Amino acid sequence: MATDKIDGVSVNTQASVYFDGKCVSHGITYADGTKKSVGVVLPSTLTFNTGAPEIMECVAGSCEYQLAGQAGWQQSVPGHSFSIPGNSSFNIRVTEAYHYICHFG
Repeated sequence: MATDKIDGVSVNTQASVYFDGKCVSHGITYADGTKKSVGVVLPSTLTFNTGAPEIMECVAGSCEYQLAGQAGWQQSVPGHSFSIPGNSSFNIRVTEAYHYICHFG
């Protein structure tokens, strides 16, 4: 089941905009200091680089993703998540708006 609500967080009202507006996210911080981002990727094919490990959780829409070094593409739909190692990258292919929560660390 996809996360549909996050309570008890602080939201960064300034959006982070990437790839000429094809990805827009807002940072959120929990009371314990845990940070995540929530956002949307619009139809496109993009490559993201990671510093820390990330888990991408699909909350609406869908995407196909390909981790660095991986031959094929896999699909992510609402309720599904995929993990990306730190200091790595992944390709994402979106044909409809893909809404996500990015869990860091």
